[in-house]
Amino acid sequence: MNISSETSTKTLGETANQAIEINFTKTIKWEKAVKKDEDPEPLHQMRVGMRRLRTAVSRFERYLNLPKSVSDQNIGKFARILGGLRDLDVLEETLKKNYKPHLVEKEQKSLQTAFIALDKQRKIAFSHVQKIFKDDLYKSFKNECEDWLKNPSHQSFSSVPIHHVLPDLLSPEVSEFCLHLGWLIGTKIIKSEIVVQTKWTPSQLEEHLKTEGKTLHDLRKQAKRLRYQMELFTELYGESFAAHLHDIKTIQEILGMMQDNMVLHEWLEHIFKSELETELCGLTTLLGANRYQLWQEWQPLQQRYLQADTRYNLHLVVLQPTAENVK
Repeated sequence: MNISSETSTKTLGETANQAIEINFTKTIKWEKAVKKDEDPEPLHQMRVGMRRLRTAVSRFERYLNLPKSVSDQNIGKFARILGGLRDLDVLEETLKKNYKPHLVEKEQKSLQTAFIALDKQRKIAFSHVQKIFKDDLYKSFKNECEDWLKNPSHQSFSSVPIHHVLPDLLSPEVSEFCLHLGWLIGTKIIKSEIVVQTKWTPSQLEEHLKTEGKTLHDLRKQAKRLRYQMELFTELYGESFAAHLHDIKTIQEILGMMQDNMVLHEWLEHIFKSELETELCGLTTLLGANRYQLWQEWQPLQQRYLQADTRYNLHLVVLQPTAENVK
């Protein structure tokens, strides 16, 4: 089905075409640089691009006739393989830039064991990236997506003006975000009021992260999903939407840094086993202090988005795209 261009109002199908084309183009352009493996930035950009493309496809695929290879599942597979390599780059960069300079000479030497292990793991992860680029599934995905973009095919519902359905596209993800159990970590419900506990000691935080760290990480992933979906429609909303989007991006980034910290700690435990505390006592102290600092940065946002007014306003903003921007 072809989308009519006679109307000045953007349709759901046209919005979907644009989102997929922009993110596909931004993603694929980094492939050659990733293959050369001379700089970690192209890998980072391609991974992010693949994630954004996956968001666009998963959000719109029910309204489109996409090729079989251009699917949420396949794009997710490509993103995970790129992510496996990128995660190792982040570990190495974090150790070298954020922690090593602050360690005594003895611990800096002990870190060499970690860098040797990282190098071995990275070679394996890079071989997986090289393999996926040569895989027929990836080649089909690229070729079929390029062909589809030249002549997009849609379901009938895609002819609906975008502003008629925009709130319905975003509202479910907003609800998932607001109802996530991660918001309640570090709170008590007193007389029907949610009270954030702001006086945890570092040891209290560590105990809760051991049992609830995965839930907090899942909230971060939900924030990322909501952010990527909102960013598909920024041009159709105004300043209030942009302000909430900024908050959600900040939430994702703070919780992401906390998760990276915890992953690094767990990875070091795997490498050094029981000798971690004796070999790298200074490093583990710095990691704990960083987690505590990030928790202090997280709590004001947690308090704000646990307030009914803030959550109501987020829902209200999503329900009201700016009229002049949907033409």
